[in-house]
Amino acid sequence: QVQLVESGGGLVQPGGSLRVSCAASGSIFSIYDVGWYRQAPGKQREVVAAISSGGSTNYVDSVKGRFTISRDNAKNTVYLQMNSLKPEDTAVYYCNTPALVAAGVWGQGTLVTVSS
Repeated sequence: QVQLVESGGGLVQPGGSLRVSCAASGSIFSIYDVGWYRQAPGKQREVVAAISSGGSTNYVDSVKGRFTISRDNAKNTVYLQMNSLKPEDTAVYYCNTPALVAAGVWGQGTLVTVSS
């Protein structure tokens, strides 16, 4: 079974930057679209950024211009660079592919806390 391992979360002050990473146990990222999702306390999980197998990217309006999703297929890793962080970006961040989402497979996520 494919495993997803998110890392790089932590505590950062408002206006700061952080890069989170997601490594897959297999070469799934090179052939599938990948999304970064987040779930804030008391809220539903939402997708915030996505990158297609061809490299096209999309972002939810609330992070446009601040977040950048990228992928390194050779390393089976997807990144989310987060700049100008706001307290409302506080959440557990997950990466996933549509097929694994449909199968209910998720990694453990990585917690990002934006606070002074």
